[in-house]
Amino acid sequence: MLRHSTRTASALLAALLAGTGTGAGTAVALPPASAAAPPPPDLRADVNQDGRVDLTGDSDEPGEDQWRPGRGAVFLPNLDDDGRRCRVTAADLDRVDPAVDERLAACHDAADERVDGERDAQDLAPLRVRPMRVADDATGRVGIPAAQAPYVRLFVRRGGQLESLKGDLTARELRAGVELAVEGRDVVRDPRRWNGEVDFTLTVRQQGVPAASDRVRMRVAPVLVQHDLQRAQAVFAAAPGPGSGIVPKWIGARYRPTEWQPFADSLRRAAERAGLPRAKVTFAPGTAQWWRDIWRQDMVEPATVSMPVPGGVHRMRILLRAPVVWPASALGPSTLSRSARLLFRELRGPDVGVVQQFTRARPENVSDLQNFAGNFESVPPYPGHPQGRIVYGTSAKRAPDPSFVRMLAAQGQQDPIAIDTSWLLVGHTDETVHVVRSDSARGWTLMVSDPRLATRLLREASARGEGGRRLFEGTTAENRPTVDAALGDAKFLAGNEKAARRIDDQVAVLARETGLPAGEVVRVPVLYSWGNYDPSAPEERAIAFSPGLANGLSLTARDYAAPDPHGPRVGGTDLFRTATERALRRQGVRVSWVENFRWAHLAGGEVHCATNALRDTSGGVPWWRGTATRP
Repeated sequence: MLRHSTRTASALLAALLAGTGTGAGTAVALPPASAAAPPPPDLRADVNQDGRVDLTGDSDEPGEDQWRPGRGAVFLPNLDDDGRRCRVTAADLDRVDPAVDERLAACHDAADERVDGERDAQDLAPLRVRPMRVADDATGRVGIPAAQAPYVRLFVRRGGQLESLKGDLTARELRAGVELAVEGRDVVRDPRRWNGEVDFTLTVRQQGVPAASDRVRMRVAPVLVQHDLQRAQAVFAAAPGPGSGIVPKWIGARYRPTEWQPFADSLRRAAERAGLPRAKVTFAPGTAQWWRDIWRQDMVEPATVSMPVPGGVHRMRILLRAPVVWPASALGPSTLSRSARLLFRELRGPDVGVVQQFTRARPENVSDLQNFAGNFESVPPYPGHPQGRIVYGTSAKRAPDPSFVRMLAAQGQQDPIAIDTSWLLVGHTDETVHVVRSDSARGWTLMVSDPRLATRLLREASARGEGGRRLFEGTTAENRPTVDAALGDAKFLAGNEKAARRIDDQVAVLARETGLPAGEVVRVPVLYSWGNYDPSAPEERAIAFSPGLANGLSLTARDYAAPDPHGPRVGGTDLFRTATERALRRQGVRVSWVENFRWAHLAGGEVHCATNALRDTSGGVPWWRGTATRP
């Protein structure tokens, strides 16, 4: 506790008797008792992280002016919309105007000086002033350093209501004790500007007595990205509309998403099998606008913030909008990808906020394909990293928005791991890598695409005299090569070996960073093809030729919704399906097959790309008690 006050008479006497006065035996004139200073002010927060402010004991006193894991008060960035006052019109969704994005993002509960009901009050963190003896002319003021002040707002309870604190606390309030509440107004975005900590200093002044102060430090809750082994509580995907799907001209109109009904029906069946009620799988329709795309994974990365409360933990979802910027065109000026405006209409509300972070002036190597949220995934907790870690794809030539990556790292909890995805046409981590459960002490491992396994299965089929079997049999695909035709294409085989080496490099990085033994990696068969699919890129890039089996949706730790690979059928059995089911069964995971060949695969994505999930993030080590990796 920081104290600045006059010494009491007893303190002066002790000092003199210790030899710091006029000398032994010298008469000492003590000040009159009326001149003794009153007890110093006492500002308190939930420093011991039990969800309560201790006003009767000293459990919240030691170390209150510092912050460290296990000891320090917490507040939330209050970015949800408990009163549902933030409106989104149909015109907001479609208008080509960057001001729309700015306005939508700026509307949330911390944008005004009101507390919108009891639910909003629960998003505020307690701060208390203990009752103190003061004169009638006494005043108290809670100060915040100028650099930190824009990130918080203080409320005071007066007349039974919380109101924005402006000016001083009165002598009457100081005598009775004061109930304050802290509201965070933003998340940490750049630690060079704000590291998330705020110092609150209560200073009490009264005539004839030196000013006295007490300081408490608090920290805003970091944004923590969910991981795929947490149970899905809600799944959302797109429904078709005229012109649905972002399909670049170089892919062609024939690959526009179609055959939605088989996709939707099989996804619902997979969810129900995993115990998710049918009503929790929703499909928001698209519109005639070309930017209303089907890629729900790519528009947002779901995350949470949390703080201790009496008896538990209070959580708020924070949806991180992908920092994808569409360039200016004949339609109008540059804006963020307009499809993600659906987040403000469909999901923002009580205990759900939306954060967008992006820069318009970017380095030349920034590629918006790397900015889609499918490029930002995470691994679960493991020793030394109690909140897990973020994984994202980047390279010297193709990188995501640096300010978005900086924001993720600035949370200080999920130290990011970078892998090279630049060789992929789309370039997302979810194309090749997915977390699955494991019976190991770690509790999880990685499932990765394996072109070598896929070509081996083809060779085995050919050796059994089944070389005439076709890939993608039963689909409406125009290209359905036989096993022997695929094996007879030297360029195709060389391309798959090249893809396998690139995936080897990804696995090596992830194994080195996490300590995961390479031998524990689960491999599933996926074929790739290389080409100059994007005329703006001089080099060839790869795309999944057969549906990417690692690019599926985990519904629980034991239930995986995978894209149907439509591999060659031998003896009535799909070779790629069988290999995948066998590999995941060893991990205690069962597979449900989702038909997404025309709806997503031929347009460059899979089940994971075309869906998203809000997950149960309870459990595990609370971030405020774990080991932080500060930026």
